[in-house]
Amino acid sequence: MAFLRVASAAFVFLITLYVFLPIAGPAADFEEEQHLTSTKEIPKFGLGTWLSDRDKVAHAVEFALDSGYNHIDAALIYENEDETGKGIASANVSREDIWVTSKLWNEHHRPDEATKAIKKSISDLGVGYLDLYLMHWPVAFVPGKGDKLDKEITIVDTWRAMENLVRANLTRHIGISNFAKRDVQTILDICIICPYAHEFETHPYLQQQDFVDFHKEIGMKVIAYSPLANMNPTYDSGLKPVLEDPFWKDLAKKKDATVAQTVLAWGIQRGTIVIPKSVHEKYIKENQGALKIEFTEEEMSEISKQDKKVRMNDPGKSWGVKLFADLDDPTDLDEESREL
Repeated sequence: MAFLRVASAAFVFLITLYVFLPIAGPAADFEEEQHLTSTKEIPKFGLGTWLSDRDKVAHAVEFALDSGYNHIDAALIYENEDETGKGIASANVSREDIWVTSKLWNEHHRPDEATKAIKKSISDLGVGYLDLYLMHWPVAFVPGKGDKLDKEITIVDTWRAMENLVRANLTRHIGISNFAKRDVQTILDICIICPYAHEFETHPYLQQQDFVDFHKEIGMKVIAYSPLANMNPTYDSGLKPVLEDPFWKDLAKKKDATVAQTVLAWGIQRGTIVIPKSVHEKYIKENQGALKIEFTEEEMSEISKQDKKVRMNDPGKSWGVKLFADLDDPTDLDEESREL
């Protein structure tokens, strides 16, 4: 009996270590806890919904899902998740056959706010649970105070709250978005349930290949938003739209494809997950052609030379936060602002 008591105590001790000690080891360890809830992989191609018109996004989502898409990228701050949910509900698909991502907005970083936020997204989307929930930015706002920075909470505090959302079966996976490398490392150093994916801006004009490769090495998926570069109407890069770029036009002609298809195919072949946004049936269907295009090593090498290192999206400038200090085209703030 004494032996059984000692063995039982040892078992309890080992289980306690497993549950409460951080997992900050190699890539193989990342899914140690998350695999208990799902082994489904994120599809490499999806439909983005950022800036999709509220009166058009429901049909766009329904059409995409009925046309073979199985991945929808959403966020509470897009202010169209309820309409996105209508599109999901109207499509002829089963919940278990699609991947739905949403994101935690900056003013919901406190633990109680995070729980309320994900429940609202799940309700608006009508999906019962999320496949992936991302911390939208590594920046916290005081709830109800606009973009006033919340100095009382850190990304570590928020990550702990995100881990609890997995344990509560509200989301199968958690991840990050718009993090600099130093912020990624901060999470890796403390995570028990580690990030499944990182969604950030990357496209032919901001390739960030070293950063993409870093994620591959540690086993974290990369989701490329704005994969068609400066085609987003909110961007004012000063560059000619990528669809008018002579290099890409010539390459698309060689592939007997559209420029958009060709750019998206490159994003997929380099190992990123692409989520082009559209509310037009023609482009939603057309973009799927990217899945049939392949490039030679020489072509991939030539594409790498087209990198202009131009970042299109950086709200940190208005928030007074230096977001991308260790990445290509970092925020250019004065020394005082860098201390905020």
